[in-house]
Amino acid sequence: MHPFIAPPRQVKIGDAAAFADTTPRAIRHYHKIGLLPEPERGGDGRRRYGYDDMIRLLWIRKMAAVGISLDDMRGAFDEARDIEEILNRLEETLAAREAEIKRRRAAVQRLLAAGSPLGLLSELVTNRLGHLPPGALRPSDLEALLLTERVFGPLGAAVQAGVFIVLATHPDLRAEDDRLDAAEAALDDGVDPDDPRVEELAVRRCAHHMALERAGEAVGLDAEEEQLFEIYDADLKGEEDTRMSVSEAIIKMPYDFSPARMRCVELTAQLLADALSADC
Repeated sequence: MHPFIAPPRQVKIGDAAAFADTTPRAIRHYHKIGLLPEPERGGDGRRRYGYDDMIRLLWIRKMAAVGISLDDMRGAFDEARDIEEILNRLEETLAAREAEIKRRRAAVQRLLAAGSPLGLLSELVTNRLGHLPPGALRPSDLEALLLTERVFGPLGAAVQAGVFIVLATHPDLRAEDDRLDAAEAALDDGVDPDDPRVEELAVRRCAHHMALERAGEAVGLDAEEEQLFEIYDADLKGEEDTRMSVSEAIIKMPYDFSPARMRCVELTAQLLADALSADC
């Protein structure tokens, strides 16, 4: 016959913590915030925990395991708040966390599929560029998409992606784009903003931009972009960052552009605006 093991009437904090799968430090914190009443101390000055103390401690641990906050636990014990309200709020919190985890997993999967930093951009952008062969996008292309997505959101970057599709599939336009980039980079601080080369380069850049648009229209990229506007739903995608205005972005994002290069950018923008007005 097995000897009968009599349970203790009270236990020390270390035994209480071990049974509840927590730590003495956590229990002391529960005492400090009034969540777990502090029991009387024994003759040795140490706390002694009885049955009721352990039941409350176990309920605390169960509630913590499902994500109920300590403040809400106190309200639940004191019946100061409707437990249904607490659980509804917890459900909303868990749903938000689940959506965030889903978003992160989708980003990791895109990164694995793309095999490049392209996968870190939004689904809208990676879907549009995913058919391009490896190496078709230059690091500077990805940088441009990254910045556009920050300022204009996924839809803006997805529209801009059309330019890089054209460049990746038209070697002649890619070569001209590289030449223009090199010429613009040569507009250093030693070049006067009124130098005739600045305006000449702006004219070339404007013409190149219009050539890219025509090439995109020829393969139906403009129709794709119209569909993007029709189907895009920022709330559904859940990938919108807090965006800033273009004017804010200009003063917060540094570009090491000389006055001559900035003048070239301004002239190009003006020429494009004039061309657009003429078409209208």
